[in-house]
Amino acid sequence: MDLDLTALLGDLGRMLAAFFLALPIGWERGHGTNSVGFRTLPLVAMAACGFSLIVAAGDADTIEHRARVMQGVITGIGFIGGGAILKNGHNVEGLATAASVWTAGAIGVAVGFDRVNIAIVLSFASVITLVVLGRIRPSDHDDQR
Repeated sequence: MDLDLTALLGDLGRMLAAFFLALPIGWERGHGTNSVGFRTLPLVAMAACGFSLIVAAGDADTIEHRARVMQGVITGIGFIGGGAILKNGHNVEGLATAASVWTAGAIGVAVGFDRVNIAIVLSFASVITLVVLGRIRPSDHDDQR
């Protein structure tokens, strides 16, 4: 087991990029009574980035191999996001938070596969959607949670 300092610093840079791109989404979701937010979403993004970096650095790097790992990551992130969805009478709450968890995972995967441009667009679009559209339709519980 050799420690490659250059690879370590590169991976650290990518993990930090995933963290900081998911942080504004987590900040927005962390306000009020939202159950998922400030700490969780950056962690999801970093973990997804880590899985992507592992796959990208693997010796058996094929399309099928990447697809299987991404399928597992997407399923796991969906499971975490599903925990944010609550049914309260006739209302369903937490859908925007669950979608934010999924988006944080996509940000991490994009950074891990060196598609930072996609991660930046996802981060920016998510924050705009949550902040701006949340103010336009404040009576809609989905956009509030």
